[in-house]
Amino acid sequence: MAPRYVLSIDQGTTSTRAMVFDQHGRLAGMGQREHRQIFPQPGWVEHDAAQIWHNTRRVIPQALAELGISVADVAAVGVASQRETFVLWERDTGRPVCSAIVWQDTRSHQVAEGLLADPGADFFRSRAGIPPAAYFTAPRLSWLMADRPELRVRARRGELLMGTMETWLIWNLTGGPDGGVHVTDVTNASRTLLMNLEQLDWDPELLEFFGVPESILPTIVPSSQVVGTAVGALAGVPIAAAVGDQQGALFGQTCFEAGEVKCTYGTGAFLLMNTGADVVTSSHGMLSTVAYQLADGSKAYALEGSIAVAGGLVQWVRDGLGLVRTAPEIETLARTVDDSGGCVVVPAFTGLFSPYWSSGARGVISGLTSFVTAGHLARAVLESCAWQTNDVVEAMAADAGVPLKSLRVDGGMTSNHLLMQMVSDVLDVPVLRPTTSETVSLGAAYLAGLAVGFWSDMKVLRRNWHRAGQWDPRLSAERRDQQRLAWRAAIDRTLDVRN
Repeated sequence: MAPRYVLSIDQGTTSTRAMVFDQHGRLAGMGQREHRQIFPQPGWVEHDAAQIWHNTRRVIPQALAELGISVADVAAVGVASQRETFVLWERDTGRPVCSAIVWQDTRSHQVAEGLLADPGADFFRSRAGIPPAAYFTAPRLSWLMADRPELRVRARRGELLMGTMETWLIWNLTGGPDGGVHVTDVTNASRTLLMNLEQLDWDPELLEFFGVPESILPTIVPSSQVVGTAVGALAGVPIAAAVGDQQGALFGQTCFEAGEVKCTYGTGAFLLMNTGADVVTSSHGMLSTVAYQLADGSKAYALEGSIAVAGGLVQWVRDGLGLVRTAPEIETLARTVDDSGGCVVVPAFTGLFSPYWSSGARGVISGLTSFVTAGHLARAVLESCAWQTNDVVEAMAADAGVPLKSLRVDGGMTSNHLLMQMVSDVLDVPVLRPTTSETVSLGAAYLAGLAVGFWSDMKVLRRNWHRAGQWDPRLSAERRDQQRLAWRAAIDRTLDVRN
């Protein structure tokens, strides 16, 4: 009997999940394990890469067992990852030589700020499509090798390998020290600040600038292509896709045409617009990035707007302030009032990303009076996510030259109906949620399935997309303008407290 499923591994910021999808793109089985969040100093965020690999080995059989299938039923595996997070490990032993430094980490923001002045953002945008920022891999990798010079020496001797998290997992899935395949796909490579966006290969000038030996870097491959065969729990199954999580969500949402936009609401929030086969250079704080590349070489680019803190703000309200016991309770609390009472929250916990790109910005709560209650603060938190989305959408529309007609959404926060209504109100367009909300994993599965012929073409994938929810704008233009003015004033205060 032919394999009936595709398995995807979604290595995210807070957990690793294995998900099994059938031919209709329906989620059929899942395993999930969280990993530790390590905060050695304020602004530093790390993960234990060995723990993540251990968790991956546990969630795969869990997902298969939930569905009651064997490895023989799996046609291919795709791996989605949290992109800019990276780790260094020993080539011969597979032992990490440092913690994985996470995309949220700001330890290299002074390095990045210096690069904005010398040699300037244009130098990096012309090659990599992105500005120098602590968000991307290269400044943090450069910082690490300056902080621990012995790692640079070992790297130049060929003893170490570097990779973002999909690279780390694929290397281990295909044998690790015993023949593991060392690859990254074009979407993840485009987030390192080391890849030439036009040529889709490592850029010699950028490598030299950051002092990164090419010998430690993985080979760049298409997002959809068989790169190796798994050993262990998935023995014999082809590893057929790798993709950054947000590009995976774009593909899972079947945004295959230029101008189509999705937003994933998770720890952060990430909007991507497919811009077709050509790079669109941003002049409004967006990122130019690769959307995907197929095995035949065809590719699409995207504009991206990145929001550092979305669901992470709700977690802070839960864990830091103790206003709610669970994340979903914030909607109930916010519905106890009709508005935010003039309160505005800008969650610049680790600086501001798109379109401001200020690593030194810090969070602000403005408009506080004795009238403000926990309900008002909860509502301001949700409104913050909506207005951050609007900042990105306005900048993206200016770059692309086309207004937004609708927004496809996914991620855990889309279960918050009040938030989705706020997003629709602020953007003044319909917001659409698909039946399959796990679009990151679905995108990785789609890319893997295409590579092995499990799905014949992208038209089939289009037919799998079905709408589960829609929110239409209800806010008056006058009220929207009032909220916009309050939001802009709070953003100005946030930027004024940079350090």
